[in-house]
Amino acid sequence: MQRKIIHIDMDCFFAAVEMRDNPALRDIPIAIGGSKVARGVIGACNYPARVFGVHSAMPTAQALKLCPHLLLLPGSMSKYKAASQHIMQILKRYSEQIEPLSLDEAYLDVSQSTRHQGSATRIAAEIRAVILAETGLTASAGVAPNKFLAKIASDERKPDGLFVIRPDQVAAFVQQLAIEKIPGIGPKTAKRLHELGVYFCPDIFQLPLAKLVRQFGAFSQLLLERCQGIDHRAVSHQRQRKSVGVEHTYAEDIEQLEQCQAQLPGLLQTLLQRLEHHQSHHSIQKLGVKLKFNDFQQTTVEQQAHKPSLALLQQLLVTAWQRGQGRSVRLIGVQVGLANQDQRQLALELE
Repeated sequence: MQRKIIHIDMDCFFAAVEMRDNPALRDIPIAIGGSKVARGVIGACNYPARVFGVHSAMPTAQALKLCPHLLLLPGSMSKYKAASQHIMQILKRYSEQIEPLSLDEAYLDVSQSTRHQGSATRIAAEIRAVILAETGLTASAGVAPNKFLAKIASDERKPDGLFVIRPDQVAAFVQQLAIEKIPGIGPKTAKRLHELGVYFCPDIFQLPLAKLVRQFGAFSQLLLERCQGIDHRAVSHQRQRKSVGVEHTYAEDIEQLEQCQAQLPGLLQTLLQRLEHHQSHHSIQKLGVKLKFNDFQQTTVEQQAHKPSLALLQQLLVTAWQRGQGRSVRLIGVQVGLANQDQRQLALELE
């Protein structure tokens, strides 16, 4: 049976909730989070702010340079969670097969739905209308034969749009799909693919398979599948955690390796506490250290391991520090990768 998958993605969710509750904010650039006092990072922003180049995960100082009149709001996670719960309850009216990805997006499998004579397009349109009527928030939706394409489709008509990729349109759609549009391919991977002459999905098939495997290993198989519009993953409400980590941004840059090493015991202790809530269903397969430097470039060094080890973290930290080539450090993170039933992961980048 041909799957019918809908991807619902709320439009600038946190900012949209704030604008809904205070209409005076609708037409001015606003951002959530990003304290001016500490070295804050933008959590979310509305579309007027995006016109100036502001985006989530951007340092507040940089955002204010791009948009000096940007209004920073502290945000309210309890309010966002309440809105998210309402949205998820709406989605449950349309399918029992729902896979939330975050507070503001989810997949639905409506393959066996009898609503609207089984039309996934009309179901998606109705979901968007109901969300707007009941919450005052707009959602974009993508409809496609699989999760991969549905997620890409939901971004095609943002904000407040609906885009459909029918089964007979898949081949033509991926023919013109830029390689970096594939979820999980970040700037580093895209750059490597561009260096090999791969800019659009069809380009991947011009490479000798041996060269592709040599460059990307096991990821090659998934890459070839995605470039054909293939994704066999089912919509599942039981999402598998792939990692557990903890990180800290420091008020002042750390200039010395020894100072970074002194932070590891505390970070490791917090990591162990978090693992207590997750490790019963997963086993550790790797350990990693992440550094973000004073120019906001970052690196992650990982190694196979079956348990957290301060000694191994110290070794990984040295390697990460050397990559900085003398730059000071503003953030340190430690993390473990968790083994699960599906070891094939699309994301290749170690951010």
